[in-house]
Amino acid sequence: MSFNLSRGTTSLVLLGTVAGVAALSSFYFLAQSKQAEAQTPPSVSLATPLATTVLSAQEFTDNIPADSREAKLAPRETLIELVTDLGADPEEASQSLHALYDAELIDPRRVRAGLTVKAQFRGSGETAQLASLTMSNEAGKQILSRRTSSGDFMPLVLEAHTEPVYKRVKATIDTSIYQAALSAGAHDQQVVDFAGIFAYDLDFQRDIQPGDTFEMVYEEMVDERGNRIRSGEVVFAAINGKALDKSYYQFTTEDDGATDYYGPTGESATKFLMKTPINGARLSSSFGYRTHPISGYNKLHTGTDFAAPTGTPIYAAGHGTVERANRYGGYGNYARIKHPNGYKTAYAHMSRFGPGVKAGKRIQQGDIIGYVGSTGASTGPHLHYEVLVNGKKVNAMTLDLPTGRKLADTPQIMEAFVEAREQIDAIREGGGVALASSDAVNEATGPAGTLEGAPPAP
Repeated sequence: MSFNLSRGTTSLVLLGTVAGVAALSSFYFLAQSKQAEAQTPPSVSLATPLATTVLSAQEFTDNIPADSREAKLAPRETLIELVTDLGADPEEASQSLHALYDAELIDPRRVRAGLTVKAQFRGSGETAQLASLTMSNEAGKQILSRRTSSGDFMPLVLEAHTEPVYKRVKATIDTSIYQAALSAGAHDQQVVDFAGIFAYDLDFQRDIQPGDTFEMVYEEMVDERGNRIRSGEVVFAAINGKALDKSYYQFTTEDDGATDYYGPTGESATKFLMKTPINGARLSSSFGYRTHPISGYNKLHTGTDFAAPTGTPIYAAGHGTVERANRYGGYGNYARIKHPNGYKTAYAHMSRFGPGVKAGKRIQQGDIIGYVGSTGASTGPHLHYEVLVNGKKVNAMTLDLPTGRKLADTPQIMEAFVEAREQIDAIREGGGVALASSDAVNEATGPAGTLEGAPPAP
């Protein structure tokens, strides 16, 4: 496991007493020993706001020419090996790293291969002296071990100042929603979130057609230069296509603090059961009569098959209790979940079961029930998915499923939702109105198929 770093690349939040830096707004002393951890960090306010101070880890060194070297941690390589390979004296490498270990900024047992390490040296050749180490495995935060005037190493955290804005993407689908979204300026995570919002309504492999349009509004964290640091949650999602024309707004209900997505009239996107309990799979065989691929007889296919690579996660379609999870004849590795109101779902041909899945276990919607395989009477890796209603197997793709919460049943909450909906619509229209549930600075957006920001609302 890698250590956690927040995102951004330039402005600094310093945990340490640093002489000679008068441009920072505040800094905190970072403990180098277990005794110091119990002390209250002193703070100093300076004249220049942090947001206007742009420094890098390399700029945060003495004004002495330095030789900078960089490398990535290789598999099965230790940090001490990497730093010494960069040219550091073994004792200096150990001291600089232990400053970070003692401050609990890094757990040396849990760093991952690929971690970038930068070392700066004063001097050259055999007399070169390690001046600092900088590490970061994600944008927004770096950790620095810097040599002080006494020769010790001081641990520092260098963190970007960021603020949230809202971005809007709208485009027409030519080949896939993934390609259309990325071409319009969105990122992988937004596409994943968008698919999750419509998981109860759409089979993205079958229902999305060329010419369909989509729209999303999502949060994005930027630094003081306007550079994207990371993306946050989708707050609005809409699809206008041949199979479905729907839109959903993110909203957190006051009574239970649960965040969900709701249609314009306050009906939850979350339904009793997910339509497809697997991501990225191809529907390979529908419910109905067919010639069985192994027996050759024409018989009723009592489920829906989704072809996917072995090991693809399979998710529980709804809340319930596992009735059985074992080998079951031609079904191979088979699990069945009992849901409320007479519903059951079954999952067959799995390569293995999910963590802790066994008869009697309580399951939440979205938990991993197992992984795609080809056990039992199967000609290749796929999920055979069944839905039973009062003991009768039915077509999961055409089933009219019970809906989730309706906010109109609680007038006070519905009123709050309408206000939030109108504010999100203002963002969509370019009004730059702040969301009631967020202190974020909101950004207005450009025309369809583009993504841009406008000045924050006053």
